[in-house]
Amino acid sequence: MINSCDIPRWRIGEAAKRSGIAAANIRYYEKELLLSPGVREDNQYRLYTDGDVHRLRFIRLCRAMDMSLGEVRTLLALDGARKDDCVAARETLNTHLSHVRERLAELQALERELERLRGQCDGSDSYCHIIVALHAQADEPLPTGLQGGSGVKRHV
Repeated sequence: MINSCDIPRWRIGEAAKRSGIAAANIRYYEKELLLSPGVREDNQYRLYTDGDVHRLRFIRLCRAMDMSLGEVRTLLALDGARKDDCVAARETLNTHLSHVRERLAELQALERELERLRGQCDGSDSYCHIIVALHAQADEPLPTGLQGGSGVKRHV
């Protein structure tokens, strides 16, 4: 017996509206195997079910919490019916929370640096001390960890 939420109903534009995820992102999530390829019409248009839309909303919610695709993938694989699922979900959230706390510390350091930089110029001089300070920093050697690559460490 077919569950009514598994009956293909919508093309990607309608699925995008219903899920709040852009069509390009839906295609990306399919490519990343967060969403199964699903049913296609004779003209090869993908049809989405209520279950697909729910899964997309779940993905959107996790991404709004700044979770990586790997973390989303882990949570999607859990159905919550087993005790092990709860343990895995908690471990995933604990790891993510650690990343969030690390990012908060980075942002607080950035805030202090921006405030320090802003304090160098009140606009009353004939030139901008902020621009001078930024150019001076740009001339400084890169820290060891940033040489030879983007060096920007991001969780997602």
